Amino acid sequence: MTVALKKVFTRLGRLSDKEQNAIAEILSRELTWSKSFRESQSQLSSLAAEAITEFKDRKTIIKST
Repeated sequence: MTVALKKVFTRLGRLSDKEQNAIAEILSRELTWSKSFRESQSQLSSLAAEAITEFKDRKTIIKST
């Protein structure tokens, strides 16, 4: 564990149990989201390529707001 992370955990340890649990939930969700994002790169690349192709083939509609 890095020095910076140790300092943060020391500060977090001073918070109430309720606050610690809330931060733990946030960190857990972030780690889950980050993993999902990393593991979906090929699918995202495929969708992006499809969108570019449809745009070039003029199959998309651009709406102005």
